[in-house]
Order: sequence, then structure tokens, then C-alpha cells
Amino acid sequence: MIWKSRLPLNYEKKKSYTLNIEGANTHLDFRFSHLGPFKDVTMLKISVGDVDEPPVFTLPSYVMDVHENAKIGTIVGTVTAQDPDSASNEVRYLIDHHTEEDTYFTIEAATGTLKTAKVFDREEVSWYNITVTASEIDSPGLLSHVPIGIKILDVNDNPPELARDYDVVVCENAKPGQTIQTISATDRDDFANGQRFRFSLDSSLPLNPNFTLKDNEDNTASILTRRRKFSRTTQDVYYLPVMISDEGIPSLSSSATLVIRVCACERDGRVRTCTAEAFLSSAGLSTGALIAILLCVVILLAIVVLFITLRRSKKEPLIISEEDVRENVVTYDDEGGGEEDTEAFDITALRNPSAAEELKYRRDVRPEVKPMPKHPASSSLDTIDVQEFIKQRLAEADLDPSVPPYDSLQTYAYEGQRSEAGSVSSLDSATTHSDQDYNYLGDWGPEFKKLAEIYGEIESERTT
Repeated sequence: MIWKSRLPLNYEKKKSYTLNIEGANTHLDFRFSHLGPFKDVTMLKISVGDVDEPPVFTLPSYVMDVHENAKIGTIVGTVTAQDPDSASNEVRYLIDHHTEEDTYFTIEAATGTLKTAKVFDREEVSWYNITVTASEIDSPGLLSHVPIGIKILDVNDNPPELARDYDVVVCENAKPGQTIQTISATDRDDFANGQRFRFSLDSSLPLNPNFTLKDNEDNTASILTRRRKFSRTTQDVYYLPVMISDEGIPSLSSSATLVIRVCACERDGRVRTCTAEAFLSSAGLSTGALIAILLCVVILLAIVVLFITLRRSKKEPLIISEEDVRENVVTYDDEGGGEEDTEAFDITALRNPSAAEELKYRRDVRPEVKPMPKHPASSSLDTIDVQEFIKQRLAEADLDPSVPPYDSLQTYAYEGQRSEAGSVSSLDSATTHSDQDYNYLGDWGPEFKKLAEIYGEIESERTT
């Protein structure tokens, strides 16, 4: 026979159980029916053995709360667990770190006190779920778990604001006191008894002559006109600042500006249009007329652009008129090319006559005039005065247009080859007359011969 328990057994609550067991034979033979039935009764005693069990929490689950914006380290609540064994060992607590939310709280290992590890915002997350584990110090392998739900309580830290962006329109033919828009507000905060908002105009501003606001006391407000008729030609947009406040503790408020557009409407109040095309149409211009005007403007612009392009492409003459002649002074700070610059200076005279291939003349432009006679008659050479002779040659050079420019100084570094006729110095002609041939000097040979003779006589007289 097999015995089974119908309920969990707890040694700490009841250590033994006693059972009365009765046995009977209900199936008897008909021959012995007058003797039966047969049965027997016995007593069964069951002892419950002690087993080391994990700690047991006082509640199967916990629900706690903490206000948003609370400082780090604020106490959220405490969990409790006990060792069910008779030894009653000490219990230690810890948080199961399975998700990021488990790091938002801390727990004291000895007491089971939960504390905040961050600053919470109810508008972001309003509930957190964590799991706390309890274990015995002597038997750390025996664990028990309990779920904890933590609610973030609301604090009035958000001001109210308009429920949406409103497109407010007022008709040009509006009447005073006409409702043109109804607005509402919303708040991210959570109020236990429902939200309550108050609407008003900014009291720090002067009275608005065009519009006013009426608080309907049901979390809505109406925008009303204060005057008759509006004109887009005068002003097509109006701005209305609105103040919204809540009844939280402390009360918070905010401001919002409504943009009110002036539009053309039908007589029954339906908006016809608010575009610029409708404004031009109301002035008497049709769509075809507008297109024609735009085409004319485009054509005029094209003509102007073409005219400017042609004018810029026309080349101006080099000299517009005789009066527009400009004098330019150009200064060159160029030293020249030296001996290699043969275009600037004729260096024919500097060359070795034996190396010259041909006679090179100066490139000066000379006038076509007949040169004056340079040489006097040969008969006058015997009686010529040296000083007079030099003066005559100087006058001839001044009057000759074919000679180099005035005030021209030419210095030649070439000394020349040794003369085959010897020296023309007076040292050799002081005592005897030289028979040296001066024909190699060209047309000036006789003059230099005469000068040499005169210079020799002067030197002879001076030495004697």
C-alpha cells in the first residue's frame, strides 16, 4: 500500500501525524454470509522529517511608490524574509540584475531596505518592476525570490501648453463679439481629480482693440472679435498672446502666441481663400490679366538684358578722340646686357681688327646731306699753327651731321696691335726727320705727320 500526502508538510508547524486505518472484507462467500463481514482497525503514526528550507518572504509580492524628482538615496520601502527552519538563520537580500531598470535601485543586504539610485521622471517612466532575492548566510545556495512593483508618483513640474498648433482665421466681414476659434490645453502632469486650466490674456500688455479671450471654465477658451470688419490691405496677420495656468501645487503657467490671419469669406462665414491671388481678384484683375502682365514684365527684362550684353560686347577704339591722348611716363631701371647687348651699343671698334670678318658701321640714322670738306689744301700744312689746326678740326666736327651725337664719350679697352712703322714718339724724331709712312691712318695721315714734325722741333728746342 502506497501513502501520499495531499498537502505540503511543514516540520516547523507539525512534526508528526496519527492516522486510524480500518480494513474490511466486503466480498464474502454466500456459504459464510451469516458469519461476516470481517474488518480490523489499526493506528498509523507518521513523523515529518526536518529539511533545510530557503527563506520565506512575508508577502508573495510588494508594491511601493516614490515621488518623481526625489533625491538619490530616498527610501522606497523594505522587504522582509525569514528562515522557516528551527535554526532561524540570518537572511541577506540582493536585487536580481537582469535589466537596466534593476540598477535604478539599491537594497541594504541586512535590512532589505530599498533606495533610489537615480532621479526619476514620471512623464518618461511611471512604473518599475524589480526582483529581490533572499538567502541564508549558512546556506547561500537556498534562495527565494519576490517581485516588487514601484510606482513613480507625479509632481507638478510641467506647465500647461496648447493642445495643438491652431490656425486661427478671421473673416474680413466679421462682426463684434463673433467667436473665431476655440482653444484647449494639455499638461504632461497627472492630476488625481482631473486637470483644470485657466485661460487669460497677458495682463502686462495694453488692452487688445481687435480680439479678446473668454475662459469657458471647461478647460477651453474662445477667441472673440472686438470690432467690425478687417482688411487685408491694412493688416493681414494679427498676434494674440494667451496665458495658460494649472491648479497644481505649486501652480505653473505658460504663454503661447496665436497667429490670426485675415481671409476673404462667404456671407455664411465659410472661408473662401487667404492667398494673394484672391486679393488681386478682389481688386478686379482676372487670372488672364495677371498672366499677361507677367509676360510683359518678362519680355522687358529680356530686352534690358540683351541691350546690356550687346553694349558690353562692343569694342571701344584705342583712341576715342585727339583730346583723349594720354601721356605715359615709363621709367626703366634696367642696367643693360653688357657686352652681349650688341643692339644697344656698337662694339665694332672694340674688336680685334685681325678677328673682324667685315667692317661694321654704326647704325645711327644719318641725314642725307653732303659732308663739308674736312681737309685743307696740302700746301698749307707747312705753315699751319697747331692751335689753329685743332680749333678748325673742332669746328668741323661740330658742324658735321654725320659724326656721333654730341657729348658722346667712347672709351675703348683695346690697345691695338704693335705698329709695324715703329714708335711715333718725339724721342726718335728729335734729331732726325722720320720717313715713317702715315698712310695707314687714312685721310688723317698727313695731319698727324705734320703734328709729329712740329712736336719734334719743340722738343728739340726745349732740350737744347
